[in-house]
Amino acid sequence: MLSSVWPAYGYMGDEFYYLDCAARLDWGYVDHPPLSVAVLRLVRATLGDGLPALRFVPALLHSLVVVLAGLLARELGGGRGAQALAALAAAVCPVFLGTTSFYSMNAFELCFWALAAWLLARLVNTGDARLWLALGCVLGLGLLNKISMSWFGLGLAVGLVLTPERRWLATPWPWAAGVIAGVLFAPHLLWQVQHDWPTLEFMRNATREKMLAKSPLAFLADQFVIANPLLAPLWLAGLVRCFRTPEGRRHQIQAWIWIVVFLLLALNGSARANYLGPAYTPLFAAGGVAFERFARAHRGPWLQTAAGLFAIAGLGAAPLALPLLPPHRYAAYQRAIGLSAPVEERSELGVMPLHFATRFGWSELIAAVEKAYATLTPEEQARAVVFGAWFGDTGALNFFGPAHGLPPAITGHNNYWLWGPGAATGEVMLVVAEHGERLSEAFSRVERVAEIDCRYCMPAMDRLGVYVCRGLRRPLAEVWPEVKLYR
Repeated sequence: MLSSVWPAYGYMGDEFYYLDCAARLDWGYVDHPPLSVAVLRLVRATLGDGLPALRFVPALLHSLVVVLAGLLARELGGGRGAQALAALAAAVCPVFLGTTSFYSMNAFELCFWALAAWLLARLVNTGDARLWLALGCVLGLGLLNKISMSWFGLGLAVGLVLTPERRWLATPWPWAAGVIAGVLFAPHLLWQVQHDWPTLEFMRNATREKMLAKSPLAFLADQFVIANPLLAPLWLAGLVRCFRTPEGRRHQIQAWIWIVVFLLLALNGSARANYLGPAYTPLFAAGGVAFERFARAHRGPWLQTAAGLFAIAGLGAAPLALPLLPPHRYAAYQRAIGLSAPVEERSELGVMPLHFATRFGWSELIAAVEKAYATLTPEEQARAVVFGAWFGDTGALNFFGPAHGLPPAITGHNNYWLWGPGAATGEVMLVVAEHGERLSEAFSRVERVAEIDCRYCMPAMDRLGVYVCRGLRRPLAEVWPEVKLYR
């Protein structure tokens, strides 16, 4: 919590978008299902929308994952040492720290995967068929949070077929779990149908236009970075244990989920490394048991030594995932430890990696738009609207703008396009854009009146300017279909 409200860093661009989504509750959005947004609506109503309020929920979710990692280790046969080691790994894993350092559906995803894995381990241990119903509920809610919960379901299906747990397929229980998950997910599926499957279009465009191509080997190499290189012996030991020991083979289905999801993402050719992050909690748990068994067989302070190394490794890598360092110190620290966050997108990077760069530039953006707005006459100000470059700056303008007397902001990016231009007429627009050539085609008068100058933000944002555009040549309703940008 304290690291996430470091004064030098601000809101992440995604958080502004989520806040605007929370103001317009629906059963779906172009790039995510509704659950995390609905929770944010509740957070905003009870705790407010300041940074501590937004960061409290993801911090709490990470804490729950730490607890679930320890509980998983216990279900996999581990004692207190194994539980502590698994919990420690979940606490310091860089991808977990980074994912839960801001508000998004990804923090919820970590928790849903860990909870589903724990229920699955309980099911294997107890044979209590009713746990299938609980698992179905978790899978369904997980899908309402993020569609990638389906990857867990796919891994579970493959694991059932390839392990002795296939006996459950002859009973109605796993099928009932699937039905429950489907029913819970159905409202979002209906929303997709009603809106012509926007998420599929979003994923196609993102793969083609935004994501970097990545070989399976490069994807594998990135896993050692996002999960911390010094934690690799732990999760690799957990993976091996699920195939090499009788006790481990009892829970082999946990390993198959990781393997199936890894292959799915590695062979995709452009998947982000962190997409596999939620699948590590069971491997940390299994690895904790493997380390504990080794320590018992080879007397000595092996567990304490491993815990000390993991803690040091976690603290050392934490500044790469959390905003702990002053921005001007980050690059030097990154060079000093020889690690850096994987590059996932084609966008140009500056001093800071993408997950930090998108926390900078908001005050500069507001100042530039405010300067441009001041050049308008009172009559023009009454009719003006801001058109943002992407959902981050558009959300930031809607969040900070009212306090500065600025008009509402719209854009064609993702769900903003579905929400439409509202009451805007297009007569006077303040457009945030890099170049004005295309604007001259759409408006009779275009003038660049302000610049956005931010040192630590994304280079693409640093190049943006604010244009005062007058005289839209065609009705805005006619132009709107052409500004759609799903990616």
